[in-house]
Amino acid sequence: METVAPLSNDNKVAKQINEPTWEEENGLKHGEITDAFGNEEYAEIKYKTLTWWQCGLLMICESVSLGVLSLPSAMATLGLVPGIILIIGLGILATYTGYNIGLMRERYPHIQNLGDAGEILLGPIGREIFGIGQFLFCIFVMGSHLLTFRVMLNTVTDHATCSIVFSVVGLIISLVLSFPRTMKGMTWISFFSFISIFSAVMITMISVGVQDHPGRVIDATVSNDLYTAFQAVSNIVFAYCAHVAFFGLISEMEKPQDFKKSLFMLQGFEICLYLCASIVIYYYVGSEVEAPALKSAGPLMKKIAFGIAIPTIIGAGVVNGHIGLKYIYFRLGHKSGLIHQSNWRSIGLWLALGVSCWVVAWIIAEAIPVFSDLNGLISALFASWFSYGLSGIYWLHLNKGQWFAGPRKIALFCLNSFIALIGLILCVLGLYASGTAIHNDASNASFTCRNTDS
Repeated sequence: METVAPLSNDNKVAKQINEPTWEEENGLKHGEITDAFGNEEYAEIKYKTLTWWQCGLLMICESVSLGVLSLPSAMATLGLVPGIILIIGLGILATYTGYNIGLMRERYPHIQNLGDAGEILLGPIGREIFGIGQFLFCIFVMGSHLLTFRVMLNTVTDHATCSIVFSVVGLIISLVLSFPRTMKGMTWISFFSFISIFSAVMITMISVGVQDHPGRVIDATVSNDLYTAFQAVSNIVFAYCAHVAFFGLISEMEKPQDFKKSLFMLQGFEICLYLCASIVIYYYVGSEVEAPALKSAGPLMKKIAFGIAIPTIIGAGVVNGHIGLKYIYFRLGHKSGLIHQSNWRSIGLWLALGVSCWVVAWIIAEAIPVFSDLNGLISALFASWFSYGLSGIYWLHLNKGQWFAGPRKIALFCLNSFIALIGLILCVLGLYASGTAIHNDASNASFTCRNTDS
């Protein structure tokens, strides 16, 4: 790790009177970075600029996007009662696990990404494993948004041209919007994305409510085989996958201690929206509801809903892409100070990373051209750990040596051990379910001009 500014006045005084320094009190070794971006007073590019509500908007944009569009279909697969229980239960659990991430960042203020957290837990090997995992997650989510963009244009234009052309258009637009290097530069994108997805979901809910759906079937519970049921569970987990960005967002806040406000803003909104949208759309459409859910709004209204959802389809992909790009950019340019500069080298590096990452995301979107299959795979590989399992491990690390210090600690130890186990179960069974679904979906060919989503 690189050293930063000299000891503060408080730490100098502490050294003189042999009291522990701030770093020692917070578990940091001498010389470790105590802030991800250091002193930005004279920097050309400043990163620590987010207010708590701007951070909350970015979190909503990153999380409440494509995830909500797969929930009515997941409820149709599981049944009304299990669907409601899982959406509320996993949402509450995601709030607690997000809180644990905030505690981890308070203890180690130098954390900017999952790689930094991995280094604390497992050393240099953990840094690489966690960092690569975060990067791959963002790439897969970018691919999911490109796939949805293709579905949108196929729907709006009645498949007017080759599907690959539509996905390339999405690639170019997303790349252009990825130019800003700071999270504050993403604020307006996140704002329009938030308005977009909320409006599109509302239009879909109203549309399915006023239309006739003859022969609709609504089940309290549904009997399924393991892989079908867990594919639906994975799509619910995917809806709560914002946690991968939390470390990066906290590091760019003006007041990181306000992160809890941002977290409650996100979780309160998304649990309510997810629950209302899932129940209403499933109730009026029944077991034939499609994924993405906007496709169930009717021949005309689904085109209108998809058109309104364009800012989310593009914007949320750009925000997720920014998280992945920032990880690589930070690793390559932090030691040299390149990230704080505004010259051709720093801009060229950012653009080169953007082009490379978006091209890889496009390849993934074309290779797995089924919305629910791709989301299920992302959920099993990454969201199972980043949103759930690792958070339990963070708590165990932060409280090592005090697990059984009292009744409250024992209860929390059991809870967080269970959360870590949940992450493992979601990963293993989710991989089985999504792998089986992709294998069985033989009718959807990869890299094809035809509309595979109709």
